[in-house]
Amino acid sequence: MSIWRPLRTHRTAIVAAVSASCLAIATPSLSGEIVVGNTAPYSGPASGYAMVGKSLAAYFDMLNANGGVGGRTIKFLSYDDSYSPPKTVEQVRRLVESDEVELVLGLLGTPTNAAVQKYLNAKKVPQLFSVAASGKFSNPGKYPWTMGWIPTNVLEAKIFGKYILDTKPNAKIGVLYQNDDFGRDALETLKSSLGARAGEMIVSAQKYEVTDPTVDSQVVSMKSAGADVFYNAATVKFAAQAIKTAHAIGWKPLQLLTSPSSSINTVLKPAGIDASKDVVSALYLKEPSDPQWSNDPAMGEYRAWMKKYYANGDPDNFFNVVGYSVGQSFRAVLEACGNDVSRANIMAKASALNVELPMLLPGIKLKTSKTDYFPIQQLQLARFNGERWILFGEIIQDESEDVSAKD
Repeated sequence: MSIWRPLRTHRTAIVAAVSASCLAIATPSLSGEIVVGNTAPYSGPASGYAMVGKSLAAYFDMLNANGGVGGRTIKFLSYDDSYSPPKTVEQVRRLVESDEVELVLGLLGTPTNAAVQKYLNAKKVPQLFSVAASGKFSNPGKYPWTMGWIPTNVLEAKIFGKYILDTKPNAKIGVLYQNDDFGRDALETLKSSLGARAGEMIVSAQKYEVTDPTVDSQVVSMKSAGADVFYNAATVKFAAQAIKTAHAIGWKPLQLLTSPSSSINTVLKPAGIDASKDVVSALYLKEPSDPQWSNDPAMGEYRAWMKKYYANGDPDNFFNVVGYSVGQSFRAVLEACGNDVSRANIMAKASALNVELPMLLPGIKLKTSKTDYFPIQQLQLARFNGERWILFGEIIQDESEDVSAKD
């Protein structure tokens, strides 16, 4: 028996089913309603990413309060998967077969998305804008119903590999990576980017499990191996731990930090400002706690939305920007769909985007084509100066993208 507890009540009702761990929003239909499904880690070791689902709910709350899109409201159902692939399978089947969603949107995590990719494609249900860094979610030839959203860790590792070769050609590299496709993709792509020298340059590759309490021993091992470059390809909790531990043991390598863990408030500050100074990352979104965006009009609109529709959320959390931007991306798809919101047309319009989202860094666009399911393929290197990210160099675009197909 489900117990329902209202989180907020006004024109749009947002409720949580405590026993079913569901976050749902809905309004009375105006000229129709589209049902959108999602799973997120509202519990478990990756619950720090739960705000992706919560911010998506708040974004649709705003759309519905303003009449929806084209007069069509959005019913958003988000279930807890605890970042556990078997549970993701269970909850996604529930969304498709019981709730009869039109699509699954913004599902977070590489292993969780991988667990349902074949199922959703067999059912011809859009698995749209997955918040997962693996390139396997942007393969229209094999999986035409799946499209990623964030830049892949493959692109990021290519950029870091080139940066190392350009700036520290004799580097000894330590790599910390999550023991799943997310982490292994980063490691293997770094090796590929370094080419024939990878074997001599990578002196320590340390894996961890998402259930591990700490990564202290892995950091100590990299230091002991003589690494003077640290590729921190870890998720938020472990990335912060690793930066803090490196500082505590007096290890001062060049630190390269994966983009999903680049948040100042949730990673760099918890790790320690002194420990985080001079960390290098590759960015694509405006970091909300970065003072360089304090007077940016788009940041002002984002903060006003947070205050009105997600008042109990942290506006400085990077993953609220991710959820907000995924919501904006989906809105662009719905606007392009017009009156035809069939699953086939949703994917057709999603694969013909050319959108400047307000929270993307200047010069970075969201672009897709029928043969190119990588919406964001541009990154810019940045160095943390102890207060904010200092962008440097040119915007870097994936050389393998199909530019002609997108232009």
